[in-house]
Amino acid sequence: MELLNKLMKISRIMVLSLLAMTSCQPVQQKMQLQGFAQGSYYAITYYDVQGRNFQTSIDSIFELVDKSVSLWDTNSIISKVNRNEDVELNDVFVDNFNLARETSELSGGYFDATIGPLVTAWGFSYKQGRVMTQDMIDSLRMLVDYRKVHIEDGRVVKACPAMTLDFNAIAQGYTSDLIASFLESQGIEHYLVDTGGEIMAKGHKPDGSAWIVGIEKPAENWDSDREIQTKIRLGNKGLVTSGSYRKYVERDGKRYSHSIDPNTGWSVQHNLLSVTVMAENSARADALASVFMIMGLEKSLQLIPTLDDVDAFFIYSDVDGTPATYCTDGFKAVMISE
Repeated sequence: MELLNKLMKISRIMVLSLLAMTSCQPVQQKMQLQGFAQGSYYAITYYDVQGRNFQTSIDSIFELVDKSVSLWDTNSIISKVNRNEDVELNDVFVDNFNLARETSELSGGYFDATIGPLVTAWGFSYKQGRVMTQDMIDSLRMLVDYRKVHIEDGRVVKACPAMTLDFNAIAQGYTSDLIASFLESQGIEHYLVDTGGEIMAKGHKPDGSAWIVGIEKPAENWDSDREIQTKIRLGNKGLVTSGSYRKYVERDGKRYSHSIDPNTGWSVQHNLLSVTVMAENSARADALASVFMIMGLEKSLQLIPTLDDVDAFFIYSDVDGTPATYCTDGFKAVMISE
């Protein structure tokens, strides 16, 4: 009997100790930052036991990227490079340059950061421009070739001074990665960073559930209401969607996609409506989403098996014009069944 009483006493002590330990577990506070930057929205969610607000640091990151690679900032590094002014390059510019060149090489030239003159002529940035002719395109294509621009001794060297750079297909994804890196440097292990649709996620919610991200259904027009095509569970990956249904211009009643093939100079005309790319980071997903939209479905499916840790979800028009989908096995594994 005495032994039984001792065992019961020990059990009560163990239970009380366990409860005390549980009650002392730090509470992960949900922090959310939202606003507008880089011409679009941003939404950042993270969990922090200290409940720290990193708004000032996040603002500084947006400013750093803009001052480095924004074409809208006339005093940015890239703007000065494009005007052939002597300017010292920083890590942000060099990172974007190197990723652009890497993507150009692995895609066989379907991605080209020197495509700026063609983008300007087509008028996608301002929703205005001219009806392009083959002669106009041929003259501008002389300024488009990533192999003719290099970085030497901390300076950009161009084969032709009229050549310009454009990192818009990378910069927002890169920004998401930069913010993610900052959060991790502060000990944040669970976050979802979304800058204009370029997403980087890590970890999960405190209850162990995954981050849920929706993929937009292709719309009829640029100003149509947004609808969700499907949802996925995202963790420790970058995710970016590129589509032709909102970014386009119209000339003489014909719609031209914002995706321009550097090899031809023309706006692409194929049945691919959108592609969502999942990769190890947002910048790479951003770049590859642009590549796949230019390549089209068939060529993209040939390239993907040669890439490490890349999966994709394609929405395209079938032979009869009906929307259809295709996804890689890795992407299918994270999709949520409705």
